[in-house]
Amino acid sequence: MAKLELFYATNRRHVGANRYRPDSYGTAFSADGIENLRFGRVSVTADDAKIAELLKKDRVPIGPGAGEKLSEYLAKCAGKPAAARISAYRESLPAGTDQPEAGDIVLGSLAMFADLKEIMDGKSDILVYIHGFNVSWAEAVGGALALQLMLNRGGGADAAQQVAVVLFTWPSDGQAKPWLSYKSDRSEAAASAGAFARGLLKLRDFLSDLRDRAKDTDVKLCGQDVHLLCHSMGNYVLQNALPKLDDFTPGDAFPRLFEHIFLCAPDLDDDALEPGHPMGRVHELARHVTIYHNRDDVAMHISDYTKGNPDRLGGNGAARPSTLHNKVHQVDCTEVVTGLVEHSYYLEGWVNQDIRLSIEGREQLNLARRRALKGDQANVWKLPAR
Repeated sequence: MAKLELFYATNRRHVGANRYRPDSYGTAFSADGIENLRFGRVSVTADDAKIAELLKKDRVPIGPGAGEKLSEYLAKCAGKPAAARISAYRESLPAGTDQPEAGDIVLGSLAMFADLKEIMDGKSDILVYIHGFNVSWAEAVGGALALQLMLNRGGGADAAQQVAVVLFTWPSDGQAKPWLSYKSDRSEAAASAGAFARGLLKLRDFLSDLRDRAKDTDVKLCGQDVHLLCHSMGNYVLQNALPKLDDFTPGDAFPRLFEHIFLCAPDLDDDALEPGHPMGRVHELARHVTIYHNRDDVAMHISDYTKGNPDRLGGNGAARPSTLHNKVHQVDCTEVVTGLVEHSYYLEGWVNQDIRLSIEGREQLNLARRRALKGDQANVWKLPAR
């Protein structure tokens, strides 16, 4: 049996009597407030053979790796008390602790960041992952672990380069009630933006302190990168976090926290990244931004037509890609995902490999990407079926 480890941050309410050893996390906001963040680690026990089978599964035209099936399997494991163990980082000292002797105890986000730094020192990038609509705690954990396994399954240029996923999970309903849950989740995604922005500010301060210490001491920077992947309505969390982040950012630009930001099946207006629009400054947070979209994504059609939203970015891509910042590229995945995994294709085959190659620093034109330019614009691509 494999023991899989995952870091997480959440503004969900814990389930169980012990907030530091919860049984799970539910669909309500934290009892300490909607912007309260809990940081922790979860370990999930799963069958090695089943994992290997799904990682090797190859289908035409999507390519190698059945990431969505792997996500479903790991979600079932994460939902079993006997197979999953959650440990939240302490946010205060235990009762009775002698304060003078506790001076070196690190709490909350700083404790998690310190653990992540150790992992990065061992040649691992970090990928922060925000899930989408209608996702329970167990499903969020399953999706994050599947993403971590898919990105590390091999086939990249640098076999030693690893990727550790950090899950940000917000209180999505996790219920199959399309008419009610979508509206509720959209409200909760917007409300969760403050918690995510707080997490980004904590990351900013940690990285800033680390760089300052590296200048003045023998502390060495690891040279690894931090990335962000938002799926579906998770992009709406990011969009709503930007104004809150701006409120606490000095100067005229956001800090560049990420090497890459991946906007996968984004449930956003198709003009959201244009100058002056809600995501028009997202490129300031990263060196590169990539949009992945699918013209046959049923979830995008539901959001578009039944919810009264404008055309979705995750459907046909950006309305006017020529107006986007030169850091921003978009990839049409329609030819390789149609009829298979219409909405969660970031977990699958060639799309997942394209994300991995970006993490490795491959150029846009690198042949390993299997991309082709779509039309005459330098930032518009497609993944063709072969």
